[in-house]
Amino acid sequence: MGRAKIFIAVLLLALAGRTAAADDLTGSGRFLCAAVQATACVEDGECGIDVPWNLNIPDFFEVDLEAKRLSTTKASGENRATSIEGLIRQGGIISFHGFENGRAFSWVISEQTGRATVAVATDGASVAVFGACTPIVEAAGSAGR
Repeated sequence: MGRAKIFIAVLLLALAGRTAAADDLTGSGRFLCAAVQATACVEDGECGIDVPWNLNIPDFFEVDLEAKRLSTTKASGENRATSIEGLIRQGGIISFHGFENGRAFSWVISEQTGRATVAVATDGASVAVFGACTPIVEAAGSAGR
């Protein structure tokens, strides 16, 4: 089993025991976020709560604030990435937003708890996602791999 799969398995086990648990992100510029719950609504008022993967939401997102980039993980098998167009880090809150393929997105993350709230909107529909984030810590000797 590759390192990425082992890491994801360990993270999933940790999240399973503490669904809303997350980590302190204070000072962290890169972190991994897992989608936990999602609610999708359409303009006629119909809404539904579902697990994120049933709504085509990746299990994990890598957030890189320095590069202003939001992407799926390599293990997801998807190659999805987008630019963060606006970023504010103030009062213990990390907030960023962007726009791609007719969808606007906005994230709000508590630095202290790592809990994330995400909104995605397109013409006639919106999705709200709750998640948890943890800092990405480079392993010693992993540079250049």
